[in-house]
Amino acid sequence: MRTRLADIALQAGVSEATVSRVLNDKPGVRTETRQAVLTALDVLGYERPPQLRRHSAGLVGLVIPELENPIFPAMAQTIGSALAAVGYTPVLCTQSPGGVPEDEYVEMLLDRNVAGIIFVSGLHADTSASHDRYHKLADRGLPMVFITGYVAGLPAPCFSCDDAAAARVAVSHLAALGHERIGLTSGPERFLPVQRKLIGYRDSIRHFGGEELIELSMFGAEGGHAATGRLLDRGATAILCGSDLMALGAIRAIRERGLTVPHDISVVGYDDSPLIAYTDPPLTTLRQPVRQMALAAVHALVDEINGQAAPHSEYMFSPELVVRASTGAARRN
Repeated sequence: MRTRLADIALQAGVSEATVSRVLNDKPGVRTETRQAVLTALDVLGYERPPQLRRHSAGLVGLVIPELENPIFPAMAQTIGSALAAVGYTPVLCTQSPGGVPEDEYVEMLLDRNVAGIIFVSGLHADTSASHDRYHKLADRGLPMVFITGYVAGLPAPCFSCDDAAAARVAVSHLAALGHERIGLTSGPERFLPVQRKLIGYRDSIRHFGGEELIELSMFGAEGGHAATGRLLDRGATAILCGSDLMALGAIRAIRERGLTVPHDISVVGYDDSPLIAYTDPPLTTLRQPVRQMALAAVHALVDEINGQAAPHSEYMFSPELVVRASTGAARRN
């Protein structure tokens, strides 16, 4: 026992007496110190004493569109960790083409008596889809929270990044570099985030007196590749993409034309996905505040579950322009 206490104390950076107080669930230990000891237990592979084990507060569904775009695994990880920290067990439901649709996942979650559901970029973000499904869940009294894709009139909070502001910031950045033919590619227009990007893009293009160069495609690298070819044919010297994956597809299309980034064409992504700073060239992008949005969504859902509902409105988070090496001054012929 003495060896175990010494090991834990060394790992946590506290005294053995403090470790003993934490293991015996005694008062008088600061929260951060108690957490450091518990973390040391986990790191060293010791089993927590029964009185320190967190009892599950229930299941929470997390419905996410897919895991190919790195932004979604990053969001799922933050949400899952935040739920676990307050005693809830996340149930991840990942959609994919030809796979289980959102409505079937919801039925599975209801069968498991989940305490609530967090929807990320689901059918709620698709303006062509019926939102009756969510109203029916609300009528059942199921706590819900949405991320990206506000549905007016739905009794649930929504947390979104300001897509219109992101497009304005990107166009302003490119215009400041001397670009006059700035193109935009994103996913299908039926999605609310795409509609908002279009609004911000068009506002900025009008402000700078440029010509609208818009080529919508499918989300993903392939969609970015195809749309970029069309934008290059229309004379674009800079391209704003609806996601980092689309931007990677855009860079590939540019290089296939024998052009370079950013010497010939500048490219801006969206999301600031993990590892995107290490691409060739490192990608200039609009960073979504993923962690802040995810934590706010978890806190709001837990409040809903506990009967302390947050106002049922949209909470908008500001994007951040992260300038790297994929944007540069426009060439003067």
